[in-house]
Amino acid sequence: MEMERFLNSKDPAATDRLIDQFLADPAFGEHWARLWLDVARYAEDQAHKVGDNDSLTYPNAYLYRDWVIEALANDLPYDEFIRLQLAADHYRPSSEDDHLALGFLGLGPKYYARNSPEVMADEWEDRVDTVTRGLLGLTVACARCHDHKYDPIPTSDYYAMAGVFASTEMFNRPINGEVKTKGDQSEKPQDGVHIVRDGQPKDLHVMIRGDVKRKGELAPRHFLTALSDDTPEPLNENSGRADLAEAIVDPQNPLTARVMVNRVWRRLMGQGLVETPSNFGKLGERPSHPELLDTLACRLMENGWSLKRLIREIVSSETYQQSSESNALAMKSDADNRLYWRMSPKRLSIEAYRDSILLVSGRLDESIGGRSIDPESADERRKTLYSEVSRMDLNSLLARFGFPDPNAHSAKRAEVTTPLQKLFLLNSPFIVKQAESLAEQCSADQSCGGDLTAKGQIIVLYQRLFARSPTGEELDLALEFVGGSESRSAPRSSLVQLAHMLLISNEMQFID
Repeated sequence: MEMERFLNSKDPAATDRLIDQFLADPAFGEHWARLWLDVARYAEDQAHKVGDNDSLTYPNAYLYRDWVIEALANDLPYDEFIRLQLAADHYRPSSEDDHLALGFLGLGPKYYARNSPEVMADEWEDRVDTVTRGLLGLTVACARCHDHKYDPIPTSDYYAMAGVFASTEMFNRPINGEVKTKGDQSEKPQDGVHIVRDGQPKDLHVMIRGDVKRKGELAPRHFLTALSDDTPEPLNENSGRADLAEAIVDPQNPLTARVMVNRVWRRLMGQGLVETPSNFGKLGERPSHPELLDTLACRLMENGWSLKRLIREIVSSETYQQSSESNALAMKSDADNRLYWRMSPKRLSIEAYRDSILLVSGRLDESIGGRSIDPESADERRKTLYSEVSRMDLNSLLARFGFPDPNAHSAKRAEVTTPLQKLFLLNSPFIVKQAESLAEQCSADQSCGGDLTAKGQIIVLYQRLFARSPTGEELDLALEFVGGSESRSAPRSSLVQLAHMLLISNEMQFID
């Protein structure tokens, strides 16, 4: 087994080689794409639909997802990653493939009654909220109706930012030359990709108390006052999207690198240096290790904004490589493990859990990219990342296991534990299918010297699922359950039931 070879290796460079192997794996982009898609509130439709009107759906949204996967796999510098998602049409005007990055803005919530002032104001708020919480860790949208109650963000700053998106229009770009178009846009959603482009540049008036009918002072487009030295940087070149991107990735901006470092740290360590990853304002949690956050943010920028180098540095550290073993004294003084004296147990996301089930059952399709799937389908073998994400009717498997609401930016996944989860897994045709496949694999496995007795089957089952052999008590209980013996194979139906039970066990869903 790969794990045994690694643990038994005497080579001091074995860990570094394993890290490099994972960083170079094409699946790296898939693994980290999910973190970004939560930030970007990725979805393929809207929370509402009028009759059969599907004009506000995004059937080709997967092309943006594929762009994110490829960008992360290729270690596109994070500052360039931001630039392209805000203004790829400005930075790379002739590269239509890179224009897919504009789905970051283009795939946001849209509403019927297009061009209604109230509707457009709500859409601008979504863009401001996604960009500022996602990239800067600031709740700027709280200043839509009044000056921010806690952070130095006046209402005029909110409308200065909203003006950038008011100067931007949604655009159904045709996918190929055979598409039926209306003007220069595809008529049908399925024939185009939904991105953004510059509209008529405009500055907005402050809407008093958020009322579109009550106009206050004009708020020329500019960057946030709190992140500017003197006069805020104007955002008035065309729509202002490229100016906004430059202001966000400016090395003097104190937030952009820190926010992303914290998201990466939290994904790897199970908890963030700041446990409010999208709120670095006054109501956000103070950093547990401010010097470490500052140092890693500076190194991210110094190393060309390379996320892979950041990840390599973190996972190579003694902190990341701590054992999960407990210590009574440390537990007494730091039960929440904020000082990182051990590895905290981590529950797998629904994506990692479902993919693990497919892997151990020998049915995982590792192909990268492509259209969305139904993760509950018993015959579906593709990774959970490729699940269809609906704002109107989120897939029940995803919804029951803490998948975020795609109607808005998600700061972090909720830890959800309910009895319905186990009931769902007990009755899931998908899980049953994988249990059947797993039982067949174990029956045919020759890794135990050809021992295909019930004992051998159970040992192989534990090794495949948990990378360990069963304890004596576990083996005895399993043998009793399947009605087998050390001299004959277990009945197939019993082995399937045992496989099903182990697939939905806590040990399968947690890393500790």
